[in-house]
Amino acid sequence: MNALPSAAVLRSGGSAFVVDLTGPRPPRVLHWGADLGALSDVDVAALAKAQRIGRGHSAFDQPVPATITRDSGEGFFGTPGVSGHRAGTEFSNRFSLRTADVTGNTLTAVCEDVDAQLELSANFEMTDHAVLKLSYVLTNRGEAHYTLNDLNIALPLASHATHHTDFTGNWSREFHPQTRSIDVGTWAREAREGRTGHDFTLTFNAHTEAASFQSGEVWTVSLGWSGNTRHFLEKIPDGNKWIGASELLLPGEVILAPGESYSTPTLYAVHSTDGFDGIAAHFHDYMRARPTHPRRPRPLTINVWEAVYFNHNFEKLAALADVAASIGVERFVLDDGWFGSRRDDHSGLGDWIVSSDAWPEGLHPLAKKLEEVGLEFGLWFEPEMIQVDSDTYRAHPEWVLQVGDRLPFEWREQQVINLANPDAYAHVLGQIDEVLTEYPSIRYLKWDHNRVVIDAAYEGHPAIHAVTAAVYRLFDELKRRHPGLEIESCASGGGRIDLGILDHTDRVWVSDCNDALERQRMQRWTAQVLPPELMGSHIGPHHSHTTGRTHGLTFRALTSLFWHAGLEWDITETTADERELLASWAAYYKANREFLHSGRMVRVDHPEAAVSVHGVVAHDQSRAIFAMVQEGVTATSRPQPLTFPGLDPCRRYRIEEVRPAGTPHYWQIEQTPWTISGVELTGQALATIGVVAPILTSEQATLFEITAL
Repeated sequence: MNALPSAAVLRSGGSAFVVDLTGPRPPRVLHWGADLGALSDVDVAALAKAQRIGRGHSAFDQPVPATITRDSGEGFFGTPGVSGHRAGTEFSNRFSLRTADVTGNTLTAVCEDVDAQLELSANFEMTDHAVLKLSYVLTNRGEAHYTLNDLNIALPLASHATHHTDFTGNWSREFHPQTRSIDVGTWAREAREGRTGHDFTLTFNAHTEAASFQSGEVWTVSLGWSGNTRHFLEKIPDGNKWIGASELLLPGEVILAPGESYSTPTLYAVHSTDGFDGIAAHFHDYMRARPTHPRRPRPLTINVWEAVYFNHNFEKLAALADVAASIGVERFVLDDGWFGSRRDDHSGLGDWIVSSDAWPEGLHPLAKKLEEVGLEFGLWFEPEMIQVDSDTYRAHPEWVLQVGDRLPFEWREQQVINLANPDAYAHVLGQIDEVLTEYPSIRYLKWDHNRVVIDAAYEGHPAIHAVTAAVYRLFDELKRRHPGLEIESCASGGGRIDLGILDHTDRVWVSDCNDALERQRMQRWTAQVLPPELMGSHIGPHHSHTTGRTHGLTFRALTSLFWHAGLEWDITETTADERELLASWAAYYKANREFLHSGRMVRVDHPEAAVSVHGVVAHDQSRAIFAMVQEGVTATSRPQPLTFPGLDPCRRYRIEEVRPAGTPHYWQIEQTPWTISGVELTGQALATIGVVAPILTSEQATLFEITAL
């Protein structure tokens, strides 16, 4: 056997991951956090020695610090790395390190448990953007089947990580933070819907007590998987803390035959000493560097759902296209109702054939109209669903995911088609492929997933894992057959937003709620991982159909501006003045989107809870665009000054208020003086002293441009 390297030191972007490989025990993480500089093997050995504990009372005779496998057979009393059994035996694990390879910023360590007849390959990669990617592969080396319950990946936390923030939500109210102290015990967030769900915690964060957008130390993990998941954080009685995640496997979902392997989804781990914005910057840089990341400017989009719902009238849609084109819209998405018997939401899912009732000449008239006015064509699908009232179900009732002969409880009168079944998969792929082939101008799919998945069995066995993998294959095959095709992940809004789905799609629909106030709050935290250009955000109607609130056009337009912007509104009913404002907003978006979708996102730690300030700063600090959002009534008669971090402290800047989408409603008799003609200040002054804020009424927003002189 070749000699093992004694250590691995993976470093990037101010972060370091240091691992002891001296064996014979599995690798032990000595440090995950701020960069320690270049470390020699002697330095790592000293670090390991410095962390050894003495022998205490009522303890093992030989202290056994936990390793990456977190083995119960070594007396680790937290959540074990591997949980499983072989017909009730070989349930306790005690791995040893067999081989390790350190190449550049990657580590692959192979461990074995001779008694349990298991092999574990642990893979770590520190990317150029300081995102640590972790994945494990467990292989059954025995002669009998091995039932895997869990394969967890977890990382140790520094002692000064004292608090924890994750996210909760529901339909039309996704991604709201909740924070607590880290106490002894385990805090777990589980997604059991067969998709990540509206309550999914896109990131799981440990941090110092006072961590904020701009300051404090944060440790974050996010699992790249779109099925059932489990994120957890635990503090065991000896004071050690761990943060990790795993695919949540249903009972008996993974039973490894001799020689078979199970691979975990990728766990993404990021550390920052610059608060939550530091974490977001690492994620955004990583996402933008992927070869699959959208490169073209994000087209200004109109989705017609809230304009026409199921009323697919060509004349109405043609009128919408005319107005959209005159405003400057670039993509037109036809939503639900174009196929099968789908005139309402009671039937038709599964029959992905253009309805001759709704469209006697097929979609050709609409495709021609969109081509004439210069709009790209997008189309809505919900291919993972099927309804009992559909031709497909009547022909193949066995294609529904179900346990035995019982149909799962319906949700929106829908069932789930079993894409793990090769015949069902071929049917869905074939019908979508035929539509895209007949209408080659369709280059964009809004892909919906409107119900939770329960009783998900295929041939009697749990099938969430298999179905999730099949969905990924389906996305990839459609893109292979139709180069340039873009796919939006929508699941009743934000019910499937995760780093797994984003390896295969090009945009997410953050929420079905177009209420601008709710959107401000949801977008703020969805952007903790997703760069703005991947997040669909549309101007909805004046009156929100999900909340009942009414908002002016300026607030709605600025809420959409920073993201992948669009409209979802019957714009044929707009006034001439509104169309003029929409055209001005569209022109501003198109003139600035490449900057907005490439710079560093900044969320300001503003002292007033009713005011939020966010923006984008160029990487060379030459310019910035910020929005001030008045979400509610301030506690004082005037809002607190506005500060703008992220600029070069030594350069001078000009800051001006701009109004590309109209004038907000101010609550002041005279305009704030500096907003009339701008003002020039240093970056240091803008970051520390700031400028007096204009006084806005509730649920208003205004925009500031900052330019280096």
